[in-house]
Amino acid sequence: MKKFVNNVDHMLVESLTGFASAHSDLVDVQFEPTFVSRKHKSQQKVAIISGGGAGHEPLHAGYVGKGMLDAACPGQVFTSPTPDQMLAAAEAVHADKGVLFIVKNYAGDVMNFEMAAEMLPFEHATVLTSDDCAVVNSTYTTGRRGVAGTVIIEKCVGSLAESGADLAACKALGEKINLRTSSIGAALTSCTVPAVGRPTFDISDSELEMGVGIHGEPGRRREAMRAADAIVADMVNAIVHDFEAKQLPTQGDILLLVNGLGATPLMELYLIYNTAAKLLKEKGFNIARSLVGNYITAIDMAGASLTVCLLDQDIQQHWDSPVHTAGLRWGC
Repeated sequence: MKKFVNNVDHMLVESLTGFASAHSDLVDVQFEPTFVSRKHKSQQKVAIISGGGAGHEPLHAGYVGKGMLDAACPGQVFTSPTPDQMLAAAEAVHADKGVLFIVKNYAGDVMNFEMAAEMLPFEHATVLTSDDCAVVNSTYTTGRRGVAGTVIIEKCVGSLAESGADLAACKALGEKINLRTSSIGAALTSCTVPAVGRPTFDISDSELEMGVGIHGEPGRRREAMRAADAIVADMVNAIVHDFEAKQLPTQGDILLLVNGLGATPLMELYLIYNTAAKLLKEKGFNIARSLVGNYITAIDMAGASLTVCLLDQDIQQHWDSPVHTAGLRWGC
């Protein structure tokens, strides 16, 4: 394993220290317990908190800032943060209108956020993200996994909270977006967890993993490598079938997110976007908003995911609103 590492046990602290230093105008980092919070605490708003294992950067710490998260709780690589981290973050950023946890549907995250919520002395609620249409159950979950749709939920719910909306409204918007969002990923290589020092799974140069998870979990199937158009067509069809199964519209305005899993060049991500956009337009969708890049990664995995969110006026308004974080920034 060749990585820029001093000591694998110290990677998270060293990385977060560097992150907070590079973005000292936006965030502060605390250790023991570890959490990242806004540099300037918000007042009189619902506090939006998320978190999860490291290795998915810029998720979640990269989305702390105006118009998005108030705090993020990072665990070790692919390991859930602990309840004491979540409690400390909530106590630090609570702004007298309650706390909303945004939690990806992984067993460790769900359990620890639930434990933290039970100990909170103030009003709270949770939005569980489950946008991955690839598999229903996996090694890490009971039910669908929460993947790149989490970014859309954090952005839009963060915008609504910024406007002064109450806790119930923020939770309702998050759940609506989760229902109207579907994702699927494909991997060409595995990822390498630094503490393990070897790839999570073996895959040959002639294969790909369709429906891979963001921790390197198996997907729908292992299959032969094909041209990009054929791979993307399968991903688009899976998302459209998911909308059909949920009895959602299969036409109209959408947000299309093409997300890199860590080691895929932008040249390839834009090629994927080009194919996905053509196919979705042929099916009757109008790509009203789009985003291409690395927004929720799996360390050094070569792969990509597609996410489609069915827009309505409310969702689009909050997607377009100003945001100022390390990982997303516009309208400021």
